[in-house]
Amino acid sequence: MARYVDGFLLPVPKKNLDAYRRMSRRAGRIWKKHGALEYRECAGDDLKVKSGMRSFSKGASVKSGETVLFSWIVYRSRKHRDQVNAKVMKDVRLLGMMKNTEMPFDVKRMLYGGFRVIVDL
Repeated sequence: MARYVDGFLLPVPKKNLDAYRRMSRRAGRIWKKHGALEYRECAGDDLKVKSGMRSFSKGASVKSGETVLFSWIVYRSRKHRDQVNAKVMKDVRLLGMMKNTEMPFDVKRMLYGGFRVIVDL
């Protein structure tokens, strides 16, 4: 079955990981309520790579005291993603989070993209 994935890579200050986790749990519940199939947030753990490869830390321009988060949301298709995100962006809980909460990361440094799954085992 074809899937579509929104992917995120973002640097987060280590001191803000608990706040990020709380925010992410609330956001994940909203995405899932509106139809997302999966919602994953992963904090960097083994980010020292062998020579010849570029690490996520370097790709995300991680500074001292930060770690990198690798996150994704899975949908049935791009059309389904667009439908879910339209509902999510109108959800008063998310709007309240964005309006009343200081973000635990710099949104301008977040990397994002939509991806068509080409291998699904």
